[in-house]
Amino acid sequence: MTSISSVQNNFYSYRASGVIPERVKTSQSQAAYSNKHVSAPSFAASLMAIPVRTTLNKDEEQKYIQLTAFVDKTSKKQLDALLKNGILLSANSDDNSTVLDNLYQMMITPRAEGLNPQLVLKETVNTIANPFAITQNFGDIPKEYKEKVINQEIATQQSFANAITPAKAEAATNVEHSTDCVAASIEFKLAKQMPAEFARFAQNLTSPQLSVGKTIKMKNLNDVPADAQWLLNEFGVPYKMDDAETARLTLAPDKNALLRAQIQNDDKDRLERSLVDVLMQSTFMNVGSQQSFDSLTDIRGGKFNQDKNGLNEFEKTFTESVVNDKNEISIIYQTVDENGRVVGYETDFNTMKKQILDTLAMGENVIVGYTQTDRTNKIEGGHEITIIGAKQDKNGKLTFVCNDTDDNKSAPIEYSEDYIIPKIHHAGIPQVIAEQYPDLLAKQAE
Repeated sequence: MTSISSVQNNFYSYRASGVIPERVKTSQSQAAYSNKHVSAPSFAASLMAIPVRTTLNKDEEQKYIQLTAFVDKTSKKQLDALLKNGILLSANSDDNSTVLDNLYQMMITPRAEGLNPQLVLKETVNTIANPFAITQNFGDIPKEYKEKVINQEIATQQSFANAITPAKAEAATNVEHSTDCVAASIEFKLAKQMPAEFARFAQNLTSPQLSVGKTIKMKNLNDVPADAQWLLNEFGVPYKMDDAETARLTLAPDKNALLRAQIQNDDKDRLERSLVDVLMQSTFMNVGSQQSFDSLTDIRGGKFNQDKNGLNEFEKTFTESVVNDKNEISIIYQTVDENGRVVGYETDFNTMKKQILDTLAMGENVIVGYTQTDRTNKIEGGHEITIIGAKQDKNGKLTFVCNDTDDNKSAPIEYSEDYIIPKIHHAGIPQVIAEQYPDLLAKQAE
């Protein structure tokens, strides 16, 4: 069973809430399901069993002393807390570097043009200490940047042989609320589950190279090596094959992302994205949109999506699989007709809950796309959120604990199962769980 194959399916783009999506066709394999009853949920997160280290060795102690002397009081307190809870010395990264290693590199090596090292560190530490601070809100463009933004957008369009007037460029770049909920959700999952890898991404993306290397196992894209390589080629991700099973990728934001980051470096208001959010989300948008994203306009091109905003479910699955180097299966739950109306479900609600709960029990967060419908069940919009936990009341009813990067809150939110489960269009779950439901794979492939 593979996460991405040539099975044809219809699905929507998932963006900011309240935005009307468009139907597209592309390829995406679907996991199958069975109508098994949901047993009492188990919430023993396997990640909590991983040994933590809270004692600095001699080299780390010197790094820590220098780092805490470099940052402000708030960051210093956060670093102390990260050390005590074991996150600072966690090494769940691509190259086994720790959070501390990457923060130290931010301090001693140059940052990209226009990015303040102290601010880069502050934003990175704050995000690792509280991933709920991640937001997708672009923010305004201050007066001193407007001319530069307009000229850069005109040049960007000219590179595609598109003529655009200054007035149109100004209108196109006047974007304060982004449609990058998929990218922001992937950023949140990375920061919460793999803080050392998040720190490594942040360190490299804010460096003069403005890119980060990522080693992945080809089987995490597709069981068939040739198909996995086809995906990398189709998405336009630069890569080199180490061997038949492993590839080294270069992930980078679009060319206009640095200017957006510079704006946030100089003029970040409350509830706006940090410069780290900008570069992280622009990278994930660029990967998912086949290297076609424009950070100034929040518009993308690409061959797999007719929609100019956001990422669709196929693109989201590819990006998440690459970033996490895990075989993520996107399971579609809602049945949608040719008029964009929800007419049923591919499986029952108990099965949906069981798959989500089993994923949570593995210590994995679940990124889900949910739909907003009118009275006739016609889809009016779609949005992506992350389920991070669940709790059960005395009557057996579930409440899902979630993160929404579009709610202007730096804290988790809660949805009852009766509210959220019927709205879920798709969910990203590990292959090991998806393979427990082989009986309906053929039905999903129809």
